[in-house]
Amino acid sequence: MKKGIHPEYHKAIVHCACGNEFETGSTLKEIKVEICSKCHPFFTGKQKLVDSTGRVEKFRNKYARANKNSAAKDSS
Repeated sequence: MKKGIHPEYHKAIVHCACGNEFETGSTLKEIKVEICSKCHPFFTGKQKLVDSTGRVEKFRNKYARANKNSAAKDSS
């Protein structure tokens, strides 16, 4: 290994938006994340919708109308 070209490796503290903190190794001393293993749906088994600018509501409204239209056609 060449000397002086590699970044310094530190113990880093990771801060999640849910409030969880844990320690890992990194070239950074502090890392901020939005989702960690404590709050990610894959690990918790709970569904958590992260709504950005009403996309979830827009999706639900769109398909609610589509279901009403298809139900109306089926009953005719």
